[in-house]
Amino acid sequence: MITTRALTKRYGPIVAVDSVDISVRSGERYGLLGPNGSGKTTLLRLILGLVYATSGEIEVMGASVPRRVGAVLPDIGTLVEGPAAYGHLSGRANLALLDRAGPARGGGGRHARRRRIDQALERVGLAGIDNRPVKAYSLGMRQRLGLAAALLNAPRLLVLDEPTNGLDPQGIREIRDLLSELNAAGTTVFLSSHLLAEIEQLCTRVGVMDRGSLVLEESVEVLRAPTGRTIVRTPDVDLAAALLDGRIEARSGDRLVVRHPDPAELNGLLVTAGLRVTEIGAEHRSLEDVVLQVTSAGSDRVDGSGRVDNSRSVDGSGRVDDSGRVDDSRSVDDSRSVDDSRSVDDSGRVDDSRRVDDSRSSGAS
Repeated sequence: MITTRALTKRYGPIVAVDSVDISVRSGERYGLLGPNGSGKTTLLRLILGLVYATSGEIEVMGASVPRRVGAVLPDIGTLVEGPAAYGHLSGRANLALLDRAGPARGGGGRHARRRRIDQALERVGLAGIDNRPVKAYSLGMRQRLGLAAALLNAPRLLVLDEPTNGLDPQGIREIRDLLSELNAAGTTVFLSSHLLAEIEQLCTRVGVMDRGSLVLEESVEVLRAPTGRTIVRTPDVDLAAALLDGRIEARSGDRLVVRHPDPAELNGLLVTAGLRVTEIGAEHRSLEDVVLQVTSAGSDRVDGSGRVDNSRSVDGSGRVDDSGRVDDSRSVDDSRSVDDSRSVDDSGRVDDSRRVDDSRSSGAS
């Protein structure tokens, strides 16, 4: 559905996207993760033809981007860098203007247009909106309106940048359920987000970006596979520690982390020895653990000297071993500061300014 090869975007001396090879398969729910300033939004804009690549190749639904992007855009629903709308118009009026702006899959008549708009608003939880102008909407309502715009023409591919931004927990769950429902009906979902728990619950595969590079791409199931260790809780913690001497890797209160791959076998050993077990199970890495292992500090973190400390080591393949450690074959020394400001005036217009100060040196083996 989406493929990039050695995709690179430079702004003068600044490398915003660095030789990214990404693959989003048809029917997937793919989550793009990474700290602020890692290049996620720039990558989405490149894929949609909103900015041109410095080098590399992009293919979306079999079409070369940007050369043939016009052929596939009617099949793509997008929400990138927040929703934008005419603030003095109602939500329905904004959707009607957008619907008239391009080819409509369900026909171009007035009744067909009204039906599409009503269905899109109902799906995102805005079926009951009145004629108030968009400038009177809350942030959450604007976000829902942006999602409705993305769904107008029943897209085959959804490309969403922080789709649950501004939503409360109930709203986040509604959008997650909606995206799962759309995916089950055949829509491929490609989204970026900072909400690791939401990505973990929604997505089947993830890619992790750090300072412009794709440092990890793997299925969520593989990333959350058992670590080969077992978590044990027991009121007889001292006796259990003595029995399992040499296999205890961590201890906190009544909780033990034991180097043993089979919880059932370990449970039998403890019970046979007369020890009480209140909880036992295989240890799994969380998505948060994995992401923190392979990324550095975000561009919004500034140390005491006023510069961002972003030194780290990465393996270009993004491999993570069973212990959760990163296999490093490449070192990158990067200092970057990003000032990312965003404002919406009363007319509904978005003022988006972005200033990046980046000094970068890398050595690759």
